Amino acid sequence: MANTATTVIFVRHGQTPTTGKVLPGRAAGLALSETGRTQAEAVAKRLAGTKGIAAVYASPLQRTRETAAPIARAVGQRVRVDKHLLECDFGEWTGGELAKLRKKAEWKEIQSHPAGFRFPGGESFTEMATRMSIAVERYRREHPGKVVIAVSHADPIKAAVAGALGVHLDLFQRIDVGPCSTTVVSYGGSGCFVHCVNRPADG
Repeated sequence: MANTATTVIFVRHGQTPTTGKVLPGRAAGLALSETGRTQAEAVAKRLAGTKGIAAVYASPLQRTRETAAPIARAVGQRVRVDKHLLECDFGEWTGGELAKLRKKAEWKEIQSHPAGFRFPGGESFTEMATRMSIAVERYRREHPGKVVIAVSHADPIKAAVAGALGVHLDLFQRIDVGPCSTTVVSYGGSGCFVHCVNRPADG
């Protein structure tokens, strides 16, 4: 019987000038830094030899599309924008300095019970996880037995990994997904298999 499992290579976007300092969310106009562009080229070079790549998808935001561009060129595909891969909508927290946000009382809830948290004026982590599941199911339906590259953001990828592992969303903060890292998950009729998580761009 032919293998109909779909393998998704999740790629977090490369480093930006605000990585680790600000919660940019869905704010427009944030480009990759020079380091981020180097990371994207390194990932593209590593993925160039991957067989069976049927599509390259990216979140609509600039930093993800810039990361996806060299990857798509390297594997002979075009970048397809997928809104389901968007960063979590942080609402009123968008653009906030992380050092200040960590002092908020809500920060403890985000770490200990994210499944029950909704950002003021924004999205809940549960909604974010649900739309990532919708994206994966579509990739499985449209690309059976193939490889799909999905360029997204840290929290959505962490949620996808938690879902694949059968881990409750309240524990997804224990998963680390660094800038331009790759995470590989196969989705088949008999279940999911997580091949690797958070592989560095040059690793």
